[in-house]
Parts: sequence; C-alpha cells; structure tokens
Amino acid sequence: MSSFKGKAILVVNTASKCGLTPQFEGLEKLYEKYRERDFVILGFPCNQFANQEPGDEKSIAEGCLLNYGVTFPMFSKIDVNGKNAHEIYKYLKKELGGLFSSRIKWNFTKFLIDKNGKPLKRFSPVTKPEEIDKYLEKILK
Repeated sequence: MSSFKGKAILVVNTASKCGLTPQFEGLEKLYEKYRERDFVILGFPCNQFANQEPGDEKSIAEGCLLNYGVTFPMFSKIDVNGKNAHEIYKYLKKELGGLFSSRIKWNFTKFLIDKNGKPLKRFSPVTKPEEIDKYLEKILK
C-alpha cells in the first residue's frame, strides 16, 4: 500500500461472474476521470460469494481488460471475510463497519480512503460508481 501513499483510494472486492460485474465500466470511468488528481482504484477479486470469481489471476485480469477496459490495478484473488481475510479488509471493516455487522455482504462493496490514508466511507455493492463521483469531487479538491 505504500506505493499509493498520498492518493485517494477506492478499494473494491470484485467478481467477474456477478450481476454487478458491469460496474467495472463505471469504475474505469471514475478512474480515468480522476487518476491525474491522485486517485486510484484497487480491485481485489474474491470468490467468497456464490463462486462468482472462479478464474485464476491471468484469466481475471484478461477478462477485466477485454470486457470492460479496466486499467486500474487488479490484485490476486483474496478473501474478504473469515480467518484468511486480507489485512486491508480486516482494517477497513474495523474502521467502517457495515449495517448490522462489519462483514462484507457481497461483491463490489467499496471503501473510500482519503489521501492521508483515513477510511472515509463504505458503499454497498449496489452503489453505482457514478454515485461516488460527488465524494471524489470533495476530497480531490
């Protein structure tokens, strides 16, 4: 994460076989719009929800690029819940718990982190990337 120091970050757990997968297109638009203003999206593929990310790292990356033109960083497949949850998700869930519990409920849960590394807001899976634009305008001034 140190390579993203000084940038606003949107962390997203992704899946290529999910009904919300078309959000990749909106996420890429946000990234293109704001990346020159020290903004980055970090995609973390996860197969913990109905096996909707069955592929390996190469097939996931190729699918994101070919189907949605994704150019923001995509990482290796991780767990977001349970004992093997990735450290960034343990931290984000602790800082920004969800409704009724901090557990990630589904693919495309999004976390916005400011340029100082402070988690600001958690967005539900159904929050469209376009709805996040107004928050980015505020923190990227």
